[in-house]
Formats: sequence, C-alpha cells, structure tokens
Amino acid sequence: MTQLTIVANIIANTDKVDLVKTELVKLIDVTRAEEGCINYDLHQDNENPAHFMFYENWASRELWQAHMGNQHLQDYLSATEGAVAQFTLNEMTVVA
Repeated sequence: MTQLTIVANIIANTDKVDLVKTELVKLIDVTRAEEGCINYDLHQDNENPAHFMFYENWASRELWQAHMGNQHLQDYLSATEGAVAQFTLNEMTVVA
C-alpha cells in the first residue's frame, strides 16, 4: 500500500467563515477515528481567516476514498451549501 497525502483548500465566503469553521471542526474527531487515517489536521490562514486547509495522510487511496463516502462529509456539504467560495483538493505522494 502507498500512503496518500491530501491537501484540501477551502475558501469560505467572507460572511460565512464562522459557519464553515464550525462545520470543519466537526469533521476532525470522527475522521481521525476512521480506518487508515494517519493524521487529519485543520489549519486556518493567518492573513486570510476565510482560508482553511486540511493536511491529511491516509494509509491508502482506497481508505481515503471510503472516507470520502461517509455520512459526516455529506452532512458537512449540506450544512455549508452556498457558504464555500472555492474548494481545491490535491492527492499527493511523499517524495522524500
């Protein structure tokens, strides 16, 4: 199995930062308990509080994909509908 690193950038609408942050924080404990989750760390930009970034490591891409289908992510998407201006996700592999 090859470890997978995920870098997910979430840009909240400026009037929805608190809502998005609250909903992102709700994902942390339940995701960290999932099979294959090595780390799941949420960051907030010091200069732009609307910018959040998850840095995640998973034991395999298959286990990350299982995570992506979980109900708590669907709940997050429903709760933040219309509150996120931009979302980008990068699947990465450690080089060194």
